Amino acid sequence: MDPDRLDVALVHRWLSTDAFWALGRSRETVEQSIRGSVNFGIYDSVGSQVAYARVVTDRATFAWLCDVYVAPEHRGKGLGTRLAGAVRDHLAPYKLKRVLLATRDAHEVYAKVGFAPVPDPENLMILRPAP
Repeated sequence: MDPDRLDVALVHRWLSTDAFWALGRSRETVEQSIRGSVNFGIYDSVGSQVAYARVVTDRATFAWLCDVYVAPEHRGKGLGTRLAGAVRDHLAPYKLKRVLLATRDAHEVYAKVGFAPVPDPENLMILRPAP
């Protein structure tokens, strides 16, 4: 994906005002996350961006799919599944040991392209920032 095609202002608005996991995220943080990620977008017939996702990866062993967002007026058309499939296909040549994501409510979207529940969630841990 060509990062120059991204509508960064739109992605920031989507994430900071409508994505429960990123509410209030600053424009600076969104820009920094875009620079440090492999980015994906879906565009309508006139070239306007209608969906976004990014992947954080070392391209050798691990990837994290995150910030998957489909504009509300384009939901229910399979774009989330299409986006997740594009990510899967893009990452396939790297033969990564793990590609993870977290979702609260879209399990069926990701299951359609091969994602499954973590078989051993008790092995996962999180480092939370100090207060």
